[in-house]
Amino acid sequence: MTKTESAYKKRADGRKFDELRPVIAKVGVVPSADGSAMYQSGKTRALAVVRGPRLLHPKHLENPEKGILRVTYQMMSFSVWDRIKPGNSRRGQEIGKVSEWALNEIVDLDAFPNSVVDVIIQIPQADAGTRVAGLNAAAMALAQAGVPMREMLSAVAVGKMDRTLVVDVDKEEEDFEDGEGATDIPIGITSRTKKIALLQLDGKISIPELRESISMAKKACEKINEVQMKALKEPGKEIKG
Repeated sequence: MTKTESAYKKRADGRKFDELRPVIAKVGVVPSADGSAMYQSGKTRALAVVRGPRLLHPKHLENPEKGILRVTYQMMSFSVWDRIKPGNSRRGQEIGKVSEWALNEIVDLDAFPNSVVDVIIQIPQADAGTRVAGLNAAAMALAQAGVPMREMLSAVAVGKMDRTLVVDVDKEEEDFEDGEGATDIPIGITSRTKKIALLQLDGKISIPELRESISMAKKACEKINEVQMKALKEPGKEIKG
């Protein structure tokens, strides 16, 4: 094997390296919520519910200048083959906080001092890419709730399998071990300014490869955004992409 060859040459599901899994999006999945949405990529499904703006409790957390965004992320116990222990986990808290930072890039809560907007993300079915699926659902739920937003947010997980870059990693790819192994790169891109709202990295990657990963993510996020916007225009209908 030469230095330029990769041990990963073909995706198991037949997709091209820059191809998304089948996408389904739907808003208005929880009628009692202020906003709600479902986003599915392949076998990974995320649900997001928005409550608020409403008064923040406890009061010592209030911000008199603007409202705050509070994001909770949780994988349901039956979402993967190995049953997950119910309740908050350290990983769930970390993803919730990272998701909160990303969503804060697109919401404008200046008109809601001392208030909170709660976003609850749950993962009933997981096959990798859960945090980006959760962000896609959350952005739609916030928009449906009428929360002021500067723009939309779309996210995708780019991966590096040995030396091969791929879009929308599934679980089999996430566990790839040959060569340099797997590198997971969740990326969130804003719809209008094309700003990077989320960028995480777990693995080994060069600077040129990272630049190419971001370029691939931006193209993929444009396709995801098209599905999100169609779903927002037709509440209650499953939109496929």
